[in-house]
Amino acid sequence: MIKTIFLTLILTPTLSIAEKKDPRQLVEFPPMMQTHLLGNMRDHLVVINQILLFLANDELDKAADIAEDRLGMSSLDSHHASHMTKFMPEGMRNAGTSMHKAASRFALVAEEGDVLLAYKALSEITTACVACHVGYKVK
Repeated sequence: MIKTIFLTLILTPTLSIAEKKDPRQLVEFPPMMQTHLLGNMRDHLVVINQILLFLANDELDKAADIAEDRLGMSSLDSHHASHMTKFMPEGMRNAGTSMHKAASRFALVAEEGDVLLAYKALSEITTACVACHVGYKVK
């Protein structure tokens, strides 16, 4: 009985969320660009995880380097950002730009060596990611 009540309490919020219509704006990309964009976003997650590991090991210089090289403003050419942005609505472009700028700011903060300030700066990166993923979905 208790197990049933527990499962009901756990699954009910999930089911009600799944039943709701997805409010995100659909953004369509040509198939190859969609694959590339989704690959970039998966790589961004890998980088954020690596940054967290570097911060946890007090390797702020490594966290700064990977943030700038793979997420920061200097990474835009390797992501082919200029080709992607023409398919994005303005809000999605702005979220992406905010993320890349936040990554460059994070790199500068991390280089200064204060881990608490670096974590705070990292949250600006993830906030931009969340804003984009909450507002948009890719097709």
